[in-house]
Amino acid sequence: MALPLGDIVASLGGELHGDPTRLIEGLAPLDAATPSQLSFLSNPKYQSQLASSQAGCVIVATAQRDAALARGAAIVTDDPYLYFARLTQLWKRVVLGGQRRPGIHPSAVVDPDAVVDPSATIGALCVVERGARIGADTELKSRVTVSQACVIGDRCLLHPGVVIGADGFGIAPNQGAWEKIEQLGAVRIGNDVEIGANTCIDRGALADTVIEDGVKLDNLIQIGHNVRIGKHTVMAGCVAVAGSTRIGAHCTIGGKAGIVGHITLADHVHISAMTLVTRSIHQPGHYTGVFPIDDNAAWEKNAATLRHLHSLRERVKALEKNKP
Repeated sequence: MALPLGDIVASLGGELHGDPTRLIEGLAPLDAATPSQLSFLSNPKYQSQLASSQAGCVIVATAQRDAALARGAAIVTDDPYLYFARLTQLWKRVVLGGQRRPGIHPSAVVDPDAVVDPSATIGALCVVERGARIGADTELKSRVTVSQACVIGDRCLLHPGVVIGADGFGIAPNQGAWEKIEQLGAVRIGNDVEIGANTCIDRGALADTVIEDGVKLDNLIQIGHNVRIGKHTVMAGCVAVAGSTRIGAHCTIGGKAGIVGHITLADHVHISAMTLVTRSIHQPGHYTGVFPIDDNAAWEKNAATLRHLHSLRERVKALEKNKP
């Protein structure tokens, strides 16, 4: 199946320069697209690929309009990347037939005391325990577990293997051994949240773990007990957040970053990949704490030097102050 350019623009908007009856059979990157495919340019560093691209049509911003028209058909829009995102949604829905089918798969296990909205989709081998609630138009892919009393909002998407509401890591020392602290809270997930495959969100010890509206979590993320994540925050794969940390709204957390427990991150904080956050961050901004890789001997010397950086700075300041 294919879509005419005119139908795409009628659905998504934008300014079409080209034949509206031209059929588009697929989506592809600039350097790989064929004349029957549609591509996009959002990052200026790829502009050199525009002139040589064989794409039948290219989505571009106003600044690239002339360059795009010099090579052929174009759709001009304020935000090409957002336009492309919405195009993928249209393509899945119309061309690939990716319409979600509400209902509960026969292999799923849903407790009689759980509440599942009739418009929700519960995939194969899912488990929804007693007192759990699944909101309208939410989809649980295969093997998702929603534990006792946990709540999933509307229009959420949980990918295969997600575990919501496993016990948080609570233990108390007892004469050289460990005593379990029962986790009596739950997990509350807002609306329009997407959670990647095999991500785990632990239930709270007493109060609930909370994921607010619009949060997007990648695969293999660990969210500890009593964490709160603010609206529209995004985390890349393998992030780990320890218990009782509060993360603000509109934050971005890079892949494999770690955030220790009992700290606070303000709204609009952006953490680079592989960064370990060990203190609260109260001001918006971009924060990085990555020690560059090196051979081990050199790394140890640099690490030892770094421990003396403060005293070295004070010596330099004293020398500068006393110089003639």
